[in-house]
Amino acid sequence: MAPPCGNGRRWSRAIKMTFYLFFLIPILSAGNRNANTIFGKKQKLEVQQHLKRLNKPALKSIKSPDGDIIDCIDINKQPAFDHPLLKNHTIQMRPSSYPKGFSFDEINDVSSNSEPEFAQPWHLNGRCPEGTIPIRRTKEEDLLRAGSVANFGRKKYHTIPNAQSSRPPHEHAILSENGVKFYGLTADMNLWNPYVQEANEFSLSQFWLVNGAYETDLDTIEAGATVNEKLYGDKNTRLFLYWTDDAYQSTGCYNLLCPGFVQVDKQIAMGATVTPYSKYNGNQYALKFYVSKDINGGGNWWMNINNRVFGYWPSSIFSILSNGAARVDWGGEVLNYNSGGQHTTTQMGSGHFADEGSGKASFFKNLQVIDALQILRGPRNATTFMTKPECYNIINYGGLFYFGGPGRNPKCP
Repeated sequence: MAPPCGNGRRWSRAIKMTFYLFFLIPILSAGNRNANTIFGKKQKLEVQQHLKRLNKPALKSIKSPDGDIIDCIDINKQPAFDHPLLKNHTIQMRPSSYPKGFSFDEINDVSSNSEPEFAQPWHLNGRCPEGTIPIRRTKEEDLLRAGSVANFGRKKYHTIPNAQSSRPPHEHAILSENGVKFYGLTADMNLWNPYVQEANEFSLSQFWLVNGAYETDLDTIEAGATVNEKLYGDKNTRLFLYWTDDAYQSTGCYNLLCPGFVQVDKQIAMGATVTPYSKYNGNQYALKFYVSKDINGGGNWWMNINNRVFGYWPSSIFSILSNGAARVDWGGEVLNYNSGGQHTTTQMGSGHFADEGSGKASFFKNLQVIDALQILRGPRNATTFMTKPECYNIINYGGLFYFGGPGRNPKCP
């Protein structure tokens, strides 16, 4: 689906592209250096300047037991407002509309001071005060691991399920609901700590709201949990969100690592570790995600996490997603580099195939979409997609599916 070609949209895209060129070009000379490189004075200065752009002045900083530093940033000075289209943006604290069938009671019962229904290690050492949001501090070593500052915090191209041009390293096991237009979704996503063999691989469970195509234009809204050592420097499972307005080429990023997403919650830090994890044949834990386009409040895409109003993707940062999504996906993705000519043992989900079922395989449940009539309903035209079912698979039971796998095994050499 090609984007509309009005002058306003071309002007908006030009502003976005100009901003990203401004944001990235001054530091491209850092080049493709690895983490063992000793930067020269000029490159060192450029990296420090980029860190200054990323790390806003903190009103309070909290050292997490896992080594992270969480900075409490003035909510009105968060990175989102560096975006040229958000310079005069008036922050919203809550959406102004909800779809039919949505329960207000759960949201209204969660105050800004209540505890999230899951733990992040930094909570042990403090909390952010009112009027601030928690942001994981970016360190110099984070930039060094990226190899190129221009690529820091960004997915590589072709990470969307079902993409015809998807590169072989990206493997998926997902459920898709296609339709004319969607305005949101819900999902309870099982939380695990999958093993990831290589430092440059990742494993994630997430949802996608999608409109467009690689060949013309592609917008996505994404969120979930991931193990991504190259981005975060460890093998912990961490919360993430993502977005792109041009098929992952020059716009969008993880979390708040570029201007765009507006956070309003002071309890949850994107990019921070999240626990507890589910155990094989033991206790199961899930994160509840809810995303809804606020049709009466500027069309922003709001996200709730475990019934907390977390924040929103402003409609203005998108081209075709500003009009709604054409597809909703839920499931898993793994980046596999076939180390030594073999498929790696990087796991998806629990590391066990969908066939093992409850308590053993990873799941998504309570799946719903918000349709063009602003009604919450279950998937009606859902299809499954697997790149390598002998490595990772999925079984759909309608509103609930199991997915995952171990990677390398006798059928997946």
